[in-house]
Amino acid sequence: MRAGAISWRLAQTFWVGGLWLLHFVMLPALGKIGLAPLLIEEIGDVLRPLLVGFAAFCALLQLLVLWQAERQARWWRDMRGQLLLTVLVMAALYFIVRAIAPESLRWLLFNYLVLALCGVLLALQPVPGSDPR
Repeated sequence: MRAGAISWRLAQTFWVGGLWLLHFVMLPALGKIGLAPLLIEEIGDVLRPLLVGFAAFCALLQLLVLWQAERQARWWRDMRGQLLLTVLVMAALYFIVRAIAPESLRWLLFNYLVLALCGVLLALQPVPGSDPR
């Protein structure tokens, strides 16, 4: 297996798994063990921007792997390229909205969940360089 395919899978596992783990496992588990809701909210407010930034970094890495594997100028027409560009745009919007209007929690949650959904859809796509053409 080539280094690009390995780095693609590793980056995807870390950022997609991290987003889903925080929102659907870690924060609800903290609520179940009896932590105060404000404390759980504070933990989420600290960790979500870190994970969104990490997702953007990993998406850039995956975009580089896709660009290298495709060797053509039409990588953005590929479903994987479109999903990665969506991840980058949503991550940028997350930080813009967080800086301009930090009280708009629903929009921030929407951005976060779109990132997680794009990650799952990206996980269903083949690794670049492995699909037969």
